[in-house]
Amino acid sequence: MPHTPTASGRAWRATVLTLFPEMFPGPLGVSLAGQALGAGIWSLEAQQIRDFGLGRHRAVDDTPAGGGAGMVLRADVLGPAIDQARTRDAESPLVYLSPRGQPLTQAIAHDLAAGPGVILLAGRFEGIDQRVIDGRALREISIGDYVLSGGELAAMVLLDAVVRLLPGVVGASESLQHESFETGLLEHPQYTKPREWEGRTIPEILLSGDHKKIEAWRRAEAEHITAARRPDLLKSALTGLSTRKKP
Repeated sequence: MPHTPTASGRAWRATVLTLFPEMFPGPLGVSLAGQALGAGIWSLEAQQIRDFGLGRHRAVDDTPAGGGAGMVLRADVLGPAIDQARTRDAESPLVYLSPRGQPLTQAIAHDLAAGPGVILLAGRFEGIDQRVIDGRALREISIGDYVLSGGELAAMVLLDAVVRLLPGVVGASESLQHESFETGLLEHPQYTKPREWEGRTIPEILLSGDHKKIEAWRRAEAEHITAARRPDLLKSALTGLSTRKKP
């Protein structure tokens, strides 16, 4: 795979600030993301937060102000860690993976893919000192309404969603245009050979060769599935379509 740098002339760069850098690249080192990483389309650095820890034991956390369970990552540890990452990537956005953050969407993935890279902060314990979020203008992003042990897996999800959108990562760029969420709808059903399997056959319309009818069928199926599973998405998609049709 050829080296395909971003518009800035260098590879798209990801930096992850974490207490467990050994978790990376993990799944990002295989399949499309791994091939692109090896080809230099993007780069990945996992920075150990504990390198900025305090005292002989490199302490990174302390008890919550006001009392309560768990521990909180300290501002005077995370601040220097973020600042060092910024010296290498001054223009990359700062993102904190947090369950209270803005939900990760395909639109956000496209936005990040269009930039020079991203600096991700993977929290642990009860979270991080709010002063870091405010003082470094961290953008909080969530991958779902549930709680993980730390932000590392969330960082991997975000990076996989973004990296596959970089030029040269997915072989057929046209396939990206018909995925779930790209049109505001969930994707239509897919079929391939054999024509019949366990008594179930491929819908005849898909074998007709009539591309206009096939496209209409796929759109109808996508709307049906979206209405059943994500009616919120269907409403937004139909509103956008109506707006686009206006002169």
